[in-house]
Amino acid sequence: MKKLVAYITTGFPDLNFTEDAALALKEAGVNTLELGVPFSDPVADGPIIEKANLISLQNGFKMEHLLEVSEKIAAEIDTLWMGYFNPFYHRGLETITDEAKARHISGFIIPDLPHEESVAYRDMFDNKGLSLIDFVAPTDSKERIVQIAKDAQKFIYLVAYAGITGAGKSENLSTVISYIRDVTDTDIYIGFGVNEQTARQKAEGVDGVIVGSAFVSVLLDEHLSSSQKITKIQHMAKNIKESINS
Repeated sequence: MKKLVAYITTGFPDLNFTEDAALALKEAGVNTLELGVPFSDPVADGPIIEKANLISLQNGFKMEHLLEVSEKIAAEIDTLWMGYFNPFYHRGLETITDEAKARHISGFIIPDLPHEESVAYRDMFDNKGLSLIDFVAPTDSKERIVQIAKDAQKFIYLVAYAGITGAGKSENLSTVISYIRDVTDTDIYIGFGVNEQTARQKAEGVDGVIVGSAFVSVLLDEHLSSSQKITKIQHMAKNIKESINS
């Protein structure tokens, strides 16, 4: 059974909605939640997620809000914190990893922490039972892909194309996937540009998909009520889960 990872931005449009959306996505078949940590310069994210980040920050998001939401949802659905290095570093990596462990967070996704630099922190994460998810991009050399794959935990985040999330590009990833499969049994999940229309095709040859912009675009739709947004992302999650496993 191929897995579905869903991203939502903490505090967008508000904290109560984040909690409700997370649990609704679990009911719809989402296996893992990426709980996004709002940041003012989300360099790997496209305009949709960037807008949600900025609105959450404008509404007063603080790191304590991440802890508050996580306390309520992470025991119910496997949860990763997805955020940029600066907020985690500013809070203190020892502190934030302790806070994550205490709230049943299973790991971190930090797009602007390259694998080579993450080595300095891996023992800290390992000692607390937290995964540090690595990215593999189609532009990476074979040598770099092999090294990342050997060190991978939980799953490998395979970037579908060079660029930002939500751009909807496509590249042939069969060679990259074969390099990874040669050195590890760790699952490969593909992200960037995955939605209801593309999920089935993108899921070929991998173990799961990661969907972010498609969900957040629904949450940005001001014509929908909160309950309508929840219903729509649940329907979307169910369709994606069915399509990648059909």
